[in-house]
Formats: sequence, C-alpha cells, structure tokens
Amino acid sequence: MSAIIKHFVMHQLAINSEQRLTLTPKNACFDIGPSTEALAHEINQAFNTKPGKGVGGFASIEVLQAAVEGELTDSDDSDISDEDSVATENATAVNSGPRFKELLGATIKDAEHFIELSKGGSQLLIKALVEDGLVETGYIVFVHYEFLATEYLLIALLNTKQHVEVTDELELSYSDHLDVPKMQLAVRIDLTQYTTQPELNRYISFIKGRMGRKVSDFFMRFVGCEEKVDVKAQNKQLIAQVDDYLATEQLSTEEKQVSRGVVADYYKQKIASGEDINVSELAAKLPKNEEQQSDFSVFNAHLEQPLEPQFQPDRAALKPLAKFSGQGGGVTLSFDRNLLGDKVHYDPVTDTLVIKGIPPNLKDQLSKADND
Repeated sequence: MSAIIKHFVMHQLAINSEQRLTLTPKNACFDIGPSTEALAHEINQAFNTKPGKGVGGFASIEVLQAAVEGELTDSDDSDISDEDSVATENATAVNSGPRFKELLGATIKDAEHFIELSKGGSQLLIKALVEDGLVETGYIVFVHYEFLATEYLLIALLNTKQHVEVTDELELSYSDHLDVPKMQLAVRIDLTQYTTQPELNRYISFIKGRMGRKVSDFFMRFVGCEEKVDVKAQNKQLIAQVDDYLATEQLSTEEKQVSRGVVADYYKQKIASGEDINVSELAAKLPKNEEQQSDFSVFNAHLEQPLEPQFQPDRAALKPLAKFSGQGGGVTLSFDRNLLGDKVHYDPVTDTLVIKGIPPNLKDQLSKADND
C-alpha cells in the first residue's frame, strides 16, 4: 500500500561566501506526481529501516532550557563566565523565540501553512547547529503524508553524491544525486497520535546514532523533542523474553525454532511497512498455554519490567533470532541456531563446543597452520 503525499518541499542548507550557514528556501511545495511520490516513498523506507531509533514527545520549556544550560557542565573554570553568558542568552532564546511545536500547531492546515512551517523549522535547525558549533549542509526535506489512515510529518537532511553516466556519444557526464540510503538525520512525527493522544509522548521518532554521536545533540533540540522510550533496549528485551517464554512452554527444539521464525517474519513485515511492533499482536502468533489460558502478552505483563505495548522494530533484533554469536578472549563465534544439537554440540559441564563439519576455508587455514 502506497502513501498519500499531501505536501512536499525542500530547502538547501549551504555555506555562503562569508562562511556562514544559510538557507536557500523554496517558496512553494512541489507538485505531487510520480517522481515526488517515488522520492517520498524512498525517504520513508530509508527511515523505517534505520536501526537504533528513539521515541518521545515534545519537551516542556523547562526541559529545553535545562538542555541548553547543561552545556555549562563540561566547561573549564576559566571560561565559566563567558559560557554562562552564552547559556543565558540561549536559554532566553528558548523562552522567547518560536518553538517547532508552536510552528506546527495542532494540524497542518494547508500548503501555505506547510511552507511557513518548513522555513521556520529550517531556521530553528540552523540555530541549533550554530549553538553546537556544527556544520551540516545539504537539503532539508519536509514531507506531509498519510499512510494506513495515519498522518505523518517527516523531516530529513539529505546530502548528495556524484554519479557518472556515459552519453550516447561515449562521453562522461557527471551529476549529483540525493543520497537517500545514507540519510542519518531524520525525525518523523505521528500527527494523528499527536492530535488524539499527546499524553502518551510516543508520537516523535528519530534516528539516534551517527558515528558514535547522538543526533539528539542538535536534531532533537531543533524539534524540541524529549526521548521517552529506548527502542533498541525494547527490541533487545523482546527477543530475550521470547526465548524465556518459549523455554517455559515445554516445546521441542524444532517448535522453538519455528516460533522464532514466526517472530522474524513478523519483524520483517513491520519493518517493511513502517508499523510498530505490537506485543498483543505478536502474542497471538506464538504458542499459547491452553491449560493456564495464558499467552506471551500475559507472560510479559507479569514481569517486573514489562515491554511497552507498542514500539518501533529494530532490524538488529533479527540476528539473535537466527544465530548464536559471541566473542571474547580472542575468539569470535557465530552459527545458525538450527545447527545446535546437529553440527554443533555444547557441553555445559566442560564448557566446550564440538563443531562437526568445519567450513572448507577455515579447514584449509587450520591445515596450513598445522604444517608450519
């Protein structure tokens, strides 16, 4: 099912001749056609498949001010007076200037409203970058769309990469293309949940990781978002709890493996569609204890720290469903789960693994090393 694109606009962030970060705005939305829809779909899919996203809601003025003033924490004593002055100015700006929440309003009314929202939001992004002393250039994209009866606003900063083509005259032609797969800065707001259930604080999702640095340093502050749910931790906890649940159900090794395959298929489906993992929905796909009339959702509810009812899927969670892996002491091991008890045998008493049928390339290396 494809999304319905309502508004789409793009502005450029670049460094001018005075070495300042400036905005070159587009004053009207793009006409919605096949090319626009294809690009919007590609951006949305890229966002859906990014691992390690965070979830939250709009932060209060007090939280935003504390985030700005918190810059003093790591400053040197010799610079404290200057830093304090800057932090005070920034905190004042948080209180007096427009916030993204105010720019957004309750809903996106029309194309004119959307253009003003995108321009104002872009200026807030520049402000956040300048405050952090960072430089990010590229194209900032604002997309308002509807998917599965839910309205979204997705904001992403895209860079370009150069492509080389061969013309009919066998000449080389160079052109710049948007590098959507490498997108690392993006945030998506569930407008439907924001207008109907804002108290849940689960309507904003964002990409967290970028070369070891949290996007929250400036991209979250630009939107005014406060993280509420650690999506990566939720996914890791779910996989661990599925294993614990299957262990209590007296299932055979084959039945457990089939159930893990069901979970993996469910994950892939949700990642592809951009929908959340729903614990109750997943529970209906797993074996149920008929005698006790309980299922995985009941098992989860009785835990000391139960899972959130819904959260975004993380592709990284698929790996432990299919493989055993670990490293330490100079040893790295990884093998498919279905090999345990067949080609791989574990003895917990002696803490040893016996592997039958060593991979040919590894066997060749071992044979050569034995002859040295």
